[in-house]
Amino acid sequence: MTGSIDRIELINFSIGLPKKMKYGTDKEMETGICKETTEEAFLTNDGFHGDGVADLRHHGGLDRAVCVYPYEHYTLWEQEFNKPLPRSTFGENITVTNMLEQDVHIGDIFQLGDAVIQITQGRIPCSTITKRTDLPPLLKRMIETGFTGYLCRVLEEGTVRKDSQITLLEPHPKQVSVLFTNELYFHRPKDVEGIQKVLGVQELAEDWRERLTKRLEKLTSPV
Repeated sequence: MTGSIDRIELINFSIGLPKKMKYGTDKEMETGICKETTEEAFLTNDGFHGDGVADLRHHGGLDRAVCVYPYEHYTLWEQEFNKPLPRSTFGENITVTNMLEQDVHIGDIFQLGDAVIQITQGRIPCSTITKRTDLPPLLKRMIETGFTGYLCRVLEEGTVRKDSQITLLEPHPKQVSVLFTNELYFHRPKDVEGIQKVLGVQELAEDWRERLTKRLEKLTSPV
């Protein structure tokens, strides 16, 4: 864990229920990505009151109750694509500094306001991001870099405010970073040792456990 983790700052706190979003040429879709800054909200095991997702298959659930995105990446993407990005561009609830994918780990536990959350998985970015930003190359770049943000489960429910403190309560002893899991998932599909390392973290989200277990079984089963 790097020293910067001690200086975490909550830059933006957003929630929002699914609504229609226009994109492209006269197209629209129902999505929960267009969240809005809020003063405070109560965080339950299922997520924030007043927050929601449209695609229940790929989003939401106990292992994906809170979405986090590092604020530092906004500067990177805005410079790369020469385009300002709105707050909560990626549909995240929490936009933070000093919690980069390389510096946080699956199973790390954080105090967030009155609540306690635990990192469970990297985020698998979807095409909704492209539709919202109108930047087709962005999705590919997020996957290339591993700068996807990540998801958390709720260990203790409680109120979160826009000026809430975020503090690391308990770093996970296995120190498997979100960036490592992203690189493995997206770029090293045949890395048996890496898959075993990630699966060795008991707190990994069930969805990722199933995906990586299937991958491992295919790689290690006799032909």
